[in-house]
Amino acid sequence: MRDDRWPNGARSCVALAFALDGPTGPQLIDGSIWRSPKRFCLGGYGPFRALPRILEILRRFQLPATFFVPAWVVEQWPRECQSIVDHGHEVAHHGYMHECFWDLTVEEQHEVIGRSQVTFERVLGAPAVGFRAPTGDWHLETPRLLLEHGIFYSSSMRDDDRPYRHVINGTLSELVEIPTRVDMDDYSCFAYFRDPDFPPSQDRIASYRLTLDNWCQEFDGHHAIGGCFTTIFHPEVSGTPGRAILLEQLLQHLTEQNGVWFARCREIAAWWRSADTHEELPSEHG
Repeated sequence: MRDDRWPNGARSCVALAFALDGPTGPQLIDGSIWRSPKRFCLGGYGPFRALPRILEILRRFQLPATFFVPAWVVEQWPRECQSIVDHGHEVAHHGYMHECFWDLTVEEQHEVIGRSQVTFERVLGAPAVGFRAPTGDWHLETPRLLLEHGIFYSSSMRDDDRPYRHVINGTLSELVEIPTRVDMDDYSCFAYFRDPDFPPSQDRIASYRLTLDNWCQEFDGHHAIGGCFTTIFHPEVSGTPGRAILLEQLLQHLTEQNGVWFARCREIAAWWRSADTHEELPSEHG
């Protein structure tokens, strides 16, 4: 990779990203969540308790971040979501109720994105310019719809170590993708199911020590090749007291390296769009 890929001669880029899901998803959409208050309470932990803890950690490290938030969560916790903006971070699109975009028609996607944009502007003062697919997938028409609603970047795909621009109808578009990796998703390390318990004994909870080592090694690899390191963290998962210490240790490791550009996703996308040398061939991500 070119040495001048990132601003000010930085060798690599870090986009700290959190998904503030709240108690959204299919259970809320179909109404079953109201028959299982425990699910609602677990989801509410993110914006109510974990978010302030994470914002304080980011403040101490003086690092910017992007929070992908369903618009319904913005409506239910407006003060908490406003605090994200007040701390200098970005709030981006994550569906209205964390819908699976693959299951939505084009008209339904249009309604979800538009309704969410209205909420962002009404509650937070501006529409979102970024998007992360709530379930990691989308419809073939989604990239076009995002651009039509003023969204100029996505961070949904798992297919590269650096940003690229999406190809729409055979043409290189202005929609920038900031790819993620599933192994940087805290849910893959720390989540488990209740009702019923699966797997038994909650054995999907990984060792904190080994998880930290994995995350640090993954960053080191991105830094070595000049890549863009992006996280898929969730406040309700990484914002518990014990895991907050893990997050601090990761940030300590990141900030000890030289030549790292820490930026919000919108800044990374804007940088990639503005530099002609960053354009990708349509055949690479068709």
